[in-house]
Amino acid sequence: MLRGFYTATSGMMAQQRRQEVLSNNITNAQTPGYKQDQTSLRAFPELLIQRMENRQLPTTQNRSMPTMTEIGAINTGVYVQETIPDFVQGSLRETGVSTDLALVQGETPDEEGSIFFSVQNGEGDVRYTRNGNFTVDGQGNLTTNQGHYVLDAAGNPINTGGLEFTITPEGVMEVDGAEIPLAVTYTANSNDLVKNGQDLFELAEDGEALIDARAVDGLQFNVQQNHLENSNVDAAQAMTDMMQAYRSFEANQKIVQQYDRSLDKAVNEIARLG
Repeated sequence: MLRGFYTATSGMMAQQRRQEVLSNNITNAQTPGYKQDQTSLRAFPELLIQRMENRQLPTTQNRSMPTMTEIGAINTGVYVQETIPDFVQGSLRETGVSTDLALVQGETPDEEGSIFFSVQNGEGDVRYTRNGNFTVDGQGNLTTNQGHYVLDAAGNPINTGGLEFTITPEGVMEVDGAEIPLAVTYTANSNDLVKNGQDLFELAEDGEALIDARAVDGLQFNVQQNHLENSNVDAAQAMTDMMQAYRSFEANQKIVQQYDRSLDKAVNEIARLG
């Protein structure tokens, strides 16, 4: 009976975690460039149940031999193994703001490949984002809304001098007669990146370093100025999934309540009769 408690409780915890992920997706449905998370549910490893017993041997001394009879396998519940970002391209939205940039990804040489803007956080570390909702700070630097510097292809912060600029489809900034290529980087495996907060991604410890997207054969992309990439969250589907997760949580909750009533009866009624 206690095993049933653990199984139902693990189901409740998994659905609660799934609800949290879906809630975060819906919250960021209007965040430019946001990539929704998907949960991966997995069962705990199966346990093999065996019955141990002694078997009498047909000898004059009636000796016994320990034996084990296989009963079968049992599963002890489910858990959220990991959350995986979905890097599907979002739709574009025209804003008319010159500092808004959107990456449009076409064909890629790798099925899991993706492109990103490179930015530098306050600690000087390079991070990656699809959110091109940029601005220009008081010193003329092109930054994210969180104040992270947008980098050029050489890995340096981009300074516009406070002047108007244009961005070519190849991702080159033209300002005051100068041309500054933006750092548009490519990874062959998007799963090498993990979310780092504030709509940023960082390279996993065992991930392969990103490279200049312009140097990748077979990669098609362009940069659209005055546009933003919308979140790829399907709000209607996310709401449906939330209802499904809630129903599953509720079903496991009722099982726990039933086990609780059974234990209560065993302790307070059956034991009293004995």
